[in-house]
This record gives sequence, C-alpha cells and structure tokens, in this order.
Amino acid sequence: MWTFRSLCVGILTASTLIYAAPSGPQKRSLGDIPEFVIKHAPLVWLHSQESHFPSDLAAQLQHVEPRVDFNPVSGAPSPLSLDNLDQLNKLGGSAVFLTSLDDVTTNPGWLGGVQPNGNGKTEGIKSSVIIVNDRGNGRLDAFYFYFYAYNQGTKVFSLEFGDHVGDWEHNMIRFENGLPQAVWYSQHASGEAFTWDAVQKIGDRAVTFSAIGTHANYAIAGTHDHTIPGLNLFFGPVEDKCDQGRLWDPTLSSFFYEWTGSTKTFTPGNMGDRNPTAYLYFLGAWGDKQYPDSDSRQYNFWGETRFGDGPTGPMDKQLDRTNVCPDGGPPCYLRPFLTPR
Repeated sequence: MWTFRSLCVGILTASTLIYAAPSGPQKRSLGDIPEFVIKHAPLVWLHSQESHFPSDLAAQLQHVEPRVDFNPVSGAPSPLSLDNLDQLNKLGGSAVFLTSLDDVTTNPGWLGGVQPNGNGKTEGIKSSVIIVNDRGNGRLDAFYFYFYAYNQGTKVFSLEFGDHVGDWEHNMIRFENGLPQAVWYSQHASGEAFTWDAVQKIGDRAVTFSAIGTHANYAIAGTHDHTIPGLNLFFGPVEDKCDQGRLWDPTLSSFFYEWTGSTKTFTPGNMGDRNPTAYLYFLGAWGDKQYPDSDSRQYNFWGETRFGDGPTGPMDKQLDRTNVCPDGGPPCYLRPFLTPR
C-alpha cells in the first residue's frame, strides 16, 4: 500500500531518472567503435564470375618491393609489414610504388585473393578496414574500405584498359545521432551518393554491388557505363557489370580505427584482435607504377593504357570531407532514389 512518504520518494526517484536521461549524443572514448557502425555496415555482392576476390593486406606485402621510378628503394625495411610501411615516407613518400615481384600478366595465384565462405567471411585474412570519424554534434562518418590484390580493367573491343596492382574501394555512411542518413559508393575516379532510405538493404544493412574485375561499388545490380567520370549510364563503351554472385561481409575480416582529423592520427579500435596503424600512414601507392609504353605488357590508345598506377590508401580518401561526396571532385548529388545518374 502506498504511503505519503513512499509516494514522494517514488515521484522524486522518477524525476531524477527523467532529469538524468541524456538529451544529446553520448560521449565515448577515443577508439570505441559504436555498435550502429557495425549494425548498418554494408554487405557486398561480388560478381558471380569474379576471379579477383578480397585480399589480405599483410600478405600483399610479401609479393611486392618498394620502388621509385622503377628502381628499388635503398634502405627500405625488410621484410615489409603493416607495422613498418610508414618508414617508406622518408624514403620517397608519395613517389614510392609497392611493385609486384611477379609479372602480373602470368596471373600469379596471390592476385586471386580469398573467396568468402558461406557465412560471408574471407577466412584467415584481413581484407577490410573500417574507420570512424566523429565530427561532433552527433555526426559520425564511417568508412568501410575493401582491399583487393588486383584490379582487372574493363574490356573495350576485346582490349583491356585500367588494370593495376592493388585496389582500394570504399563506402561511407554518414550517421546523425546514431541513425544512418546517406551512403557514398566509390567508382573509379568518382562515385555516387544516395540517401539511406533509397538504398537496398538486407535487414538493417546497406547493400553494395561490386563490379566484376574493377570492384567499383554500385547501389544497384546490372550494367553501368562509366566512360565519362561522374556520369553513370545503363549502357556504353566502357561498362561495369554487377550481379548477386557471392555475398561478402567485410566486418568479419576487418581492422578497426578512429580517425582524428585535427591531429591526422589513427587510433586502434576496440574491436578485433590487433589493429596495427603504421601502414595507414603510408603515402605511396599500393601497386606498380604505370608501365611505360616501351614495356611489352603495355599498350596505349589515345592516352588510354592497359596498365595504370596502383592506388593510394585510405588516408588519401578524404576522411575529413565536408559532404557525403568527396570535396572538389566531379559533380555529385545526394539522390533520394536509385538510378544511374
């Protein structure tokens, strides 16, 4: 039975709980990966005929050597590892290319990567990097990077253009107070952005379609022409193709970090076994420098070549961008519906 005293205590207790309830974003420790970043993380449909699957970051370094202008870098750490790759910044910096020790035209086995198993995991390797950037006032950008040992270019009239060793692709999801608002899909020199409500999902997770060979990320399956950067059409001379082949869950084989833009630093996340950071500061390219026209493996038609430069890593992907689309690129609009633009 309620007494006057117990009633007063109950009212005061309830008032205290209501007053103590947080009204804004929860403060967290640096490196804490919010649960919602994993809850809404993209799932990736790899093409049914894909032959270059997600690859192990550490294993990649066993098959390359650092070179500047095709010459080995003197004094480079040996063996290369995810814990010492940043040392190359003092030995050439952005001019360093992690160059294959094998002739890639012979298709060495390590270029093939690892097929995801039935649970969507690339077993035994780390093939993804998840980086969060807390922008303050409830806004957080989560970057989901996908690594492949090789990018096989697009065929045009039976000739292949755009091959390169190493391939970094990514999605970015912008969150407001823990709720996803928009998704960025990287595609070659550009990409697309859509509102969260527009994109396809499996449960609470966004869906990405990875194009065969090039691994460009699209929000819908089918054919995507990318002849003109920033213009994505249903057909054309330079086409990416996507379908629902094998489903990959990058979160199961990922490193985790937080990026602090003011200090340009990565903090290891509180998830996973170990999250090395040195390799993230490497300023060079994760593949060969574009072969000269004199190289027998190369061909060049009106400036379009079979082999191009390898890509730079996550630090070069505008982790502090203002908008969902990268700053300063081709025209890009946040679209509330799914369609090639």
